[in-house]
Amino acid sequence: MQQKSKLFLQALKYSIPRLGKCMQKQHLNHYNFADHYYDRIKLKKCHLTKCLQDKPTISELARNIPSRSFSCKDFLPIKQENKDSLSENMDAFEKVRTKLETQPQEEYEIINAEVKHGGFVYYQEGCCLVRSKDEEADNDNYEVLFNLEELKLDQPFIDCIRVAPDEKYVAAKIRTEDSEASTCIVVKLSDQPVMEASFPNVSSFEWVKDEEEEDVLFYTFQRNLRCHDVYRATFGDNKRNERFYTEKDPSYFVFLYLTKDSRFLTINIMNKTTSEVWLIDGLSPWDPPVLIQKRIHGVLYYVEHRDDELYILTNVGEPTEFKLMRTAADTPAIMNWDLFFTMKRNTKVVDLDMFKDHCVLFLKHSNLLYVNVIGLADDSVRSLKDGKSVPMTIFHKTDSEDLQKKPLLVHVYGAYGMDLKMNFRPERRVLVDDGWILAYCHVRGGGELGLQWHADGRLTKKLNGLADLEACIKTLHGQGFSQPSLTALTAFSAGGVLVGALCNSNPELLRAVTLEAPFLDVLNTMMDTTLPLTLEELEEWGNPSSDEKHKNYIKRYCPYQNIKPQHYPSIHITAYENDERVPLKGIVNYTDKLKEAIMEHAKDTGEGYQAPNVVLDIQPGGNHVIEDSHKKITAQIKFLYEELGLDSTSVFENLKKYLKF
Repeated sequence: MQQKSKLFLQALKYSIPRLGKCMQKQHLNHYNFADHYYDRIKLKKCHLTKCLQDKPTISELARNIPSRSFSCKDFLPIKQENKDSLSENMDAFEKVRTKLETQPQEEYEIINAEVKHGGFVYYQEGCCLVRSKDEEADNDNYEVLFNLEELKLDQPFIDCIRVAPDEKYVAAKIRTEDSEASTCIVVKLSDQPVMEASFPNVSSFEWVKDEEEEDVLFYTFQRNLRCHDVYRATFGDNKRNERFYTEKDPSYFVFLYLTKDSRFLTINIMNKTTSEVWLIDGLSPWDPPVLIQKRIHGVLYYVEHRDDELYILTNVGEPTEFKLMRTAADTPAIMNWDLFFTMKRNTKVVDLDMFKDHCVLFLKHSNLLYVNVIGLADDSVRSLKDGKSVPMTIFHKTDSEDLQKKPLLVHVYGAYGMDLKMNFRPERRVLVDDGWILAYCHVRGGGELGLQWHADGRLTKKLNGLADLEACIKTLHGQGFSQPSLTALTAFSAGGVLVGALCNSNPELLRAVTLEAPFLDVLNTMMDTTLPLTLEELEEWGNPSSDEKHKNYIKRYCPYQNIKPQHYPSIHITAYENDERVPLKGIVNYTDKLKEAIMEHAKDTGEGYQAPNVVLDIQPGGNHVIEDSHKKITAQIKFLYEELGLDSTSVFENLKKYLKF
């Protein structure tokens, strides 16, 4: 085993890719962009040692990967197999779109975890983990593998499924809507499936198969939202369960990722700006892991594998350059983050095509095109601030007239380098059908335009995101999209920072606000290191306890710190009683202070002043955000219609088509 590890290290050490550069930028449309650059990126193969090459290839595991995740599997370019592939893909897309357009509205639903492996589809049916033959997946002919009610949880659902390589076992992570705590169960697949084991507080997990054809489950253990421990376990006659890695730096978290070809398992140790990856040979999972690159502050990288090549996606180097990064073992790092990011964004198909018969406007930013998947847009909207062009995505009915008199709902997030969520939600579709304009502001601090876009909106640049949001709303009004008296703003979690800051600085732009589990007391939260996420998030918000510059900067925008007697928009806040990510105490303190400021302003204004409504809706449970809560959805929509003075009769009738009351 040790000899094999040494050979593997030597293979990495002496397999260094050549430096290369992409050709100069040319004007490209979003269809040929990836293929154009792929042909110009020449990589020298990073061959592995023969002792590893001669092992049989593990069949690719089907996995339910989120559309936006901390991995690079979706960034890897794939060569065009033939000239007809593009037209075939477009034909397939048209078929899906036609199916969506002809599907009755009542049949739309949000699908839980579902994976395909071998000849079976694994998914949740009612309160059971089930599987059915691939060709029978749409029928009711399925095999029950495990009844979730045995766990005695309140309304459990399956969050993630992983199938062992040879289908001897299946593992599933199970959660409830009112808690982030999860349980991973392992079911032995046989004529009479039986639960072999269960592990509490599991975050990520993956299967590999060792030299002895034994299935090994790797998983990470999460405690108080902190994920630092990695375990591996086997089942059957040779049961074992051992912890083999513990991260000692509390500002980092650990997650597992199985490479796309299932050849290697990567242990990813990360904070918001720095990463370190250890590699485990999928064929020798008991060997010591191999370090790819020791963590260097400010360097992010992810590892993929394909055809005996290691792909390392990193933020080191200038865009459109093939960069070599020397590591402790002289291992190769091969592709710049921003180049693959640009390729990804230019070929992405946004999953909002369910908004059929509506006009979609996408922005151009430099050479980036936000793809219009419906094909109805013939215009662009852009917001300029500090010389930056801030993208917005806008939806409204194609037959809408006099848009200035239509209600507008603005969405924003702008934190952690994450994209603003624009996934299909029934309530959003209902609002558009009822004449609303939906606008998504992709402000700095988010991830829509790459790592620099995030860097320009974090730490002592957080005010850039606020400036972008203000400019976006003013631009919308200036372009004839609604008006302040009909404008509402919505956000969840960290998006609450920008919304709360705008309510303090420019409340006249808004009539109403809805927030869910909002982060509103940045200063006090980041000074409390006993909270589970404070240390992990120092790279995003700063360290006000030890850095006076950070402390003074946070004071400039922190929603709680800047409340003052003035007129505010009406605000509806949904909070969760045992939320570990955003403590309820901070939200309650914000709400109380805001009400006091409104009362003080009302006294100074005199009789006749109509004070805004401030509603704090505290829900039971310990989850952070519950997207499918019908109670929350109806409360928020009711609030918006009442505050904007709109007739809500038809919207609730339409909502019944999607939600079961």
